[in-house]
Amino acid sequence: MQHKIRRFKQELPIEEAKQILMTGRECVLAVAGDDDYPYAVPINYVYDGDHIYIHSASQGHKIDALKRNPKLSLCVIDKADIVPKEFTTYFRSVVVFGKARFVEEEKEKVAALQKLSAKYSAGIDPTAEINKFLKVVTIIEITIDQITGKEAIELTRMR
Repeated sequence: MQHKIRRFKQELPIEEAKQILMTGRECVLAVAGDDDYPYAVPINYVYDGDHIYIHSASQGHKIDALKRNPKLSLCVIDKADIVPKEFTTYFRSVVVFGKARFVEEEKEKVAALQKLSAKYSAGIDPTAEINKFLKVVTIIEITIDQITGKEAIELTRMR
């Protein structure tokens, strides 16, 4: 997958796109859903510099879709400031294309849950919560094929 951004002047440097992935709080995950309909769902995630990890219940539309087809995309919105007088939005976002892998090994699951906990519950020991849900939670590791970031031309001009 090597689709190029049409408005290449608005493309963010890869390191800036990765920083947005690192600090973003939520994203929208898109998968190939039932009957070839796209299925997009907001989720929490963590990016460790190599992979993206998400957690999920063990059943549902997202899980069924990823079992059929592990290819996915996700979008993190870093900025979306509506500017009414200019009839535009000053945006900055990152899109990732990748493939899902269901994490089965307990040690790997714990490591991913610790990363998620460090991001969303910083300073709180997650051990009891991880132990409570370890057997029922599904962890999905996303191997990244492509990362692209883009911002509004107005933001590009301010650089």
